[in-house]
Amino acid sequence: MATRLTTIDLINKVDGFPDPERDPQRYSEEIKRLYTLIWKDDEGFFPIGYVPLSVLEALENTPADIRGPMDVDHEARMICLFQEPVTEEERTELVGRLTAYWRQNETFRILKGWRNELWPVYGRNGDLLFSIERVAMGLFGNARFGVHMVAFLRRNEGNSRYDLRIWVPKRAANKSTYPGMLDNTVAGGLMTNEDPFECIIREADEEASLPEDFMRKNAKETGTITYIYITDERAGGEHGWIYPECQWVYDLELPADGSVTPCPKDGEVESFSLHTVEEIQEQMAQGLWKPNCALIMLDFFTRHGILTPENEPHYDELQARAHRFIPFPGPHWPNWQHASPPERKA
Repeated sequence: MATRLTTIDLINKVDGFPDPERDPQRYSEEIKRLYTLIWKDDEGFFPIGYVPLSVLEALENTPADIRGPMDVDHEARMICLFQEPVTEEERTELVGRLTAYWRQNETFRILKGWRNELWPVYGRNGDLLFSIERVAMGLFGNARFGVHMVAFLRRNEGNSRYDLRIWVPKRAANKSTYPGMLDNTVAGGLMTNEDPFECIIREADEEASLPEDFMRKNAKETGTITYIYITDERAGGEHGWIYPECQWVYDLELPADGSVTPCPKDGEVESFSLHTVEEIQEQMAQGLWKPNCALIMLDFFTRHGILTPENEPHYDELQARAHRFIPFPGPHWPNWQHASPPERKA
C-alpha cells in the first residue's frame, strides 16, 4: 500500500532546506555541499545565494573572460562574483554570457529548459543587482519570486462538509517541470520589474483565460508564503538545487452560477476541474499535487477555517515554515529597502 502523506510530510517536501536554528545538525550537513554567494556594497558583505560544489567547479573551469572576476574564500566557503561591471545592465549581460556558455556546452541539464525569461536578484537597499535567466537561478540559489492564486466558488450540494468548490488545473504532460501534477488555479514567476498584481493578471489570462476586468475587481491578495525548497528530479531533470522562494498569494471567488470559469489557453494546463475540500485533501495525501502548490493550498485551508489548531496537530509548524526567514534580500523583507535585514522570529 502506498504511503499516504500527512501535513508534515507535505511541508517537508517544500520547505526542505534545514533552518540553522531549528535543526542545526541537518543544516551543518547540508551546508557542506554549498558555498555562499556574497555581494559587497558600501556597508559590507551580505549573502545573495547558495552555490553547490558542482557549480563552483564549473565556475573554476570557465574562462575568466566569460565568467568575469571571481574571488573564492575556501575557508569561509564564500564566493564573490559578478561584482566588477558598474551597471545593472552590464552585470545582467555578464550573467547571461556565462549561463549561455554553460547551456551551449551542456554543463547542466537544468539549462535545457531555457525559458528566455529574466528574473531579478536584489540588493539589500532595494536595488536590482542583475537579472538572470529563470532556469539558471537554481545554479546560484538566488531568491525567486512568484504569484499563486486559488479560484473557488461556493456551493452547498453534495456530501462535502464545506461549501467551497475549488478549481484545480492538471499540468500539461509535456511540461519540463512536474508534468501531469495538480496545481493552484493560476501561478507564475515574477519577471524583472513586474508588479505581483500585474503578474497574476497576466498569468490568469495566459493560463486560465480569466478576464482582466473581472480579475482586477475580484482578485484579493492574502499575503506571502516563504520557504526554501530543495528540488527533486521532477524540477527539470536534476535534484538538489536550492530554491528560496517568496510567493504572493491571491484568492478569487467566482460566481456560483458558473458564468466565469477557468479554461486552458497557453498549453501549460491540460484541463481544469472543480473539486471539494475533501477531494483535494485526498489528492494531496496521495502525492498528486506539485509540492509548493500543496503548501499554498494548506495555507488556503488555514485562512478559510478548514485547518485549525484544534484539528491539525502540525498547525503551528505549518504557520512557521510557510512564512520562514529567507536570508537573501528582496521584497519579502519587511521594510526591505532599509540597509539592515529584518529581525528573525523565533
